[in-house]
Amino acid sequence: MKTKISSYILIIVSLIFTACGERQGPVVAGQGAPGSAVQGIPKYSAEDFFKTTSFSLVGSAAHAFSADGSSLLISSDSTGVFNAYALPLDGEPAEQLTDSEDNAVFAVSWFPKDKRILYTYDSGGNELNHVIVREEDGSSHDLTPGDSLKAGFLQWSDDGESFYLTSTERNQQAFDIYRYSAKDYSRELVYENPGFQVSDISGDGRWVALDKPRTSADSDIYVVDLESENSQPTLITEHEGSIEYATYGITPDSNALIYATNEHGEFNQAWKHDLESGEKSLLIEAAWDVSYVTYSRSGRYRVSGINADARTVVTIMDNQTGMKLELPELPQGDLRNVRFSADESHVALIVNADDSPSNIHVIDLLDGNARQLTDALNPVIDQRHLVSSEIIRYKSFDGLEIPSILYKPHGASADNPVPALVLVHGGPGGQTRTGYRAMVQHLVNHGYAILGANNRGSSGYGKTFYHLDDRRHGEEDLQDIVYGRKYLESLDWVDARKVGVIGGSYGGYMVAAALTFEPEVFDVGINIFGVTNWVRTLQSIPPWWEAQKESLYDELGDPATDAERHRRISPLFHAQNIVKPMLVVQGANDPRVLQVESDELVAAIQANEVPVVYIVFPDEGHGFRKRANRITASDAYVKFLDTYLNGEATR
Repeated sequence: MKTKISSYILIIVSLIFTACGERQGPVVAGQGAPGSAVQGIPKYSAEDFFKTTSFSLVGSAAHAFSADGSSLLISSDSTGVFNAYALPLDGEPAEQLTDSEDNAVFAVSWFPKDKRILYTYDSGGNELNHVIVREEDGSSHDLTPGDSLKAGFLQWSDDGESFYLTSTERNQQAFDIYRYSAKDYSRELVYENPGFQVSDISGDGRWVALDKPRTSADSDIYVVDLESENSQPTLITEHEGSIEYATYGITPDSNALIYATNEHGEFNQAWKHDLESGEKSLLIEAAWDVSYVTYSRSGRYRVSGINADARTVVTIMDNQTGMKLELPELPQGDLRNVRFSADESHVALIVNADDSPSNIHVIDLLDGNARQLTDALNPVIDQRHLVSSEIIRYKSFDGLEIPSILYKPHGASADNPVPALVLVHGGPGGQTRTGYRAMVQHLVNHGYAILGANNRGSSGYGKTFYHLDDRRHGEEDLQDIVYGRKYLESLDWVDARKVGVIGGSYGGYMVAAALTFEPEVFDVGINIFGVTNWVRTLQSIPPWWEAQKESLYDELGDPATDAERHRRISPLFHAQNIVKPMLVVQGANDPRVLQVESDELVAAIQANEVPVVYIVFPDEGHGFRKRANRITASDAYVKFLDTYLNGEATR
C-alpha cells in the first residue's frame, strides 16, 4: 500500500557554505519544515551542537608530548575542518600547525627530539591516507607520495633516530613496513608483507607482530624476527577449533607481545607472550572484554581499558610499585587517550560523557595537580539541557535480551509523550556506547527519544552474542530492531504512533532493510551511507581489506557462493515494498558503500511514489568529517522527522 503523499522529484542542488572560508556543500533534494521546541528547554540548532569542538590526542605508539614537554600534539576541528595543533600545558591557546580548509588532517606524532610533527590526511574521504612531515619552519612534504597507495604510521624506534610507516605502494592488497630516517627521511623496506595485518613493530626494530583473521570466529597471530636469516612469519597461537587472537602491542622493552584472546571464556583476556622463550601467561582478565593494553614510554605504567556494558573502565598500573595509579578528581565520564610524557612526569587524557564532549586534561604526577586544557562544549549550550543515557535491556522475538542505550528528552512524560527513533550502529559488529554525540543530543533536544540498540552480532557482550548473526544478517538482527520499536511502545512517555529508525553504514543497511522487509513497522527511516546491494558491495571492497577478506566473507557470505542469499537480503532488489518515507545520506567518495547504491535505492523509492529525501556530499567518504557537512546532515535529520514523523505530513 502506497502513501497518499506524492514523492519528491529528485532535484540536485549545489549549496555553498560559508564557514572558515568557502567550501563546496552538499547536494540536496527535498527539505521539510522544522518542528517545535521541547517544553521548557531551548531548542538549539544543529550548528549550535556541532560548534562544539572535537579534540583527540595522537595514538599510543606516538609521542603525544613535545620534546621539551611543553605541549601536546592534538587534532581538532575548531576551524570546521580537522587540523593539527600544539596545545600548551600551561593553559595558553593552542597553536594551529596545519591549515587545511578542505581535507581533514589528523596529527600523528611529535618528533622525539624537536618540534617537527607527522600528520596524515586523505582526499575527500577516499581513505587513501598519506603521511606528511611538517618542518619546524612550517613547510611540509609528503613522505608517501603516490596516487593509489594507502599509508600509515606504525612506531618510533627506541633511540628516536627513525620511525616506521606502512604502505601499500608495492601491492595495494598488503601493507609493507618501511623504516625512515628522522634526519633526512631516507628509507628502506624492512618487511615485505605477504598478506597479513601489520599490528606492531618493536622499538628495537627486531620483532614484527602480524594478525591473520581466518574466519569471523577464528584468527591467529604471527611474529617475524627481522634479525633471523629468513625472517619468515612464525605462528605463536597454534590451536584447535575457533578461537580469536589479536595483538594489543609489543612491550616497550621489546621482550613480550601482549595479545587478546577469547580462548578461556566468553570475553577477551589480555595475555603475555615472551618473544624469546615463547612462554605465555595471563595478564588481565575481567567479566567483560579487555579493550586495549598500552604502556608509558619506559614501561613503568600499564594502561588497560575494560568495555564494561558500553562504558570504558580504565586502570593505570604502576609496575614499579605494583599498585594502581590513583588520579586526582576529574569530571564524571569515560577516560580516553591516556598518554604519558617521555619522562613520565605528566599524563594527558580525555574525559568524555553523554552530556559532556571530549576535553583534554593534563596531570602532573609529581604534585598530583590536574588542569583542564580545553573547553569543548559550545558556550551557547547550557550543559544542564543535555541528556544522559540509561543502559537498559529489552527482549527480542526469541527472548534474547538486547542491551541498549536509552535517551529520554527533557519534558517527556505520560502526559507529554514524544516520538522516538531506534538507532542502529555500524559494523555489523559495532557497538552503541555511552558518550557525547552531537547528532544524538541534537535529536533529543528537538524532542526525539533515542534507543541505541545493540542487536545480536554487536561486540562487547561475549563471543556467543557476537556471532549470533553470522550469515543471518537482515534476519534475526533485523527482528531485534523491530522489537526495539515494541520496547519503545511499552514506555508511557513515548508516542507509540511515531517511531522511526536511523543508522549509518551497516546501521543504514538495517534502516533500508526494515523499511523493505518489515514495511509497516517503522513510520520513517534515515539511511546514512547504508549498504543496499550486498552483491555489489562484497565484490567491490577496498583492496587494502585483502588481509581480512576471508573473515569478512565467513561472516557475511562469499559472493561467489552466497549471491542468492545476498540478493534476498538486499533492499535494492525488493524496494517495491517500501511504503514509508526515507531520508538517504551519502558521501560521493565512499570506497565502502558506493554512491550508486544510494542512487539506485532513491530512484526505486521514487518509483513507488513514496517521499524520499536524498543528500549527497561531494567532498565526503564513509563518514562526514567536515563540520559544515555534519551540520547540514543533522539539520536534515530533524527537518525530515519534523515533517514525516511528527509534522503535518503525518496527519
